[in-house]
Amino acid sequence: MGDTDVTTDAGAPWLIVGLGNPGPEYARNRHNVGFMVADLLAERIGGRFKRAGKAQAQVIEGRIGPPGPANRRVILAKPMSYMNLSGGPVTALRDFYKVPTANIVAIHDELDIDYGVLRLKLGGGDNGHNGLKSMTKAMGSDYHRVRFGIGRPPGRMQVADFVLKDFSSAERKELDYFVDRASDAVECLVIEGLERAQGTYNS
Repeated sequence: MGDTDVTTDAGAPWLIVGLGNPGPEYARNRHNVGFMVADLLAERIGGRFKRAGKAQAQVIEGRIGPPGPANRRVILAKPMSYMNLSGGPVTALRDFYKVPTANIVAIHDELDIDYGVLRLKLGGGDNGHNGLKSMTKAMGSDYHRVRFGIGRPPGRMQVADFVLKDFSSAERKELDYFVDRASDAVECLVIEGLERAQGTYNS
């Protein structure tokens, strides 16, 4: 049975990965919005991140969804490697928890989408995103993505400088709302499937 088939198996766990860079100096950067969404999902699950054995990541195991058939077992993870090395920790977690690749969700910042806009998809390219590039190199591209728009850098600012800066004061006014909405989108994807989540959250 191929990975894409296993998504219909309610018993298969989901691995939800927030992408970012470890360390307090990066915590509020645009590049770390995946960590921000993962932290909120952790609050909703009611768990605390812990080191994941040999995998270079922090994880929480829990469940998402109402009691019954829609309830899903999830492993929520934040790789503790730097962004461009995310593939190693994610692959280690995939193998340890026996997660089909199609049951992996990467939450990440996206330059080519306006700030706060979400796009959900399965597979595709990395669009120059180093975290996705590392994941795809390690295990192929057939995983889900929740793409959180951060917009393009202003003027002649370099992309690397832009993503490693904190959100602007104007952006921060709406950041909590957008992170909350992205968390809702992840939950909808896992519980109700990609098509329903796209219809609701792809704006």
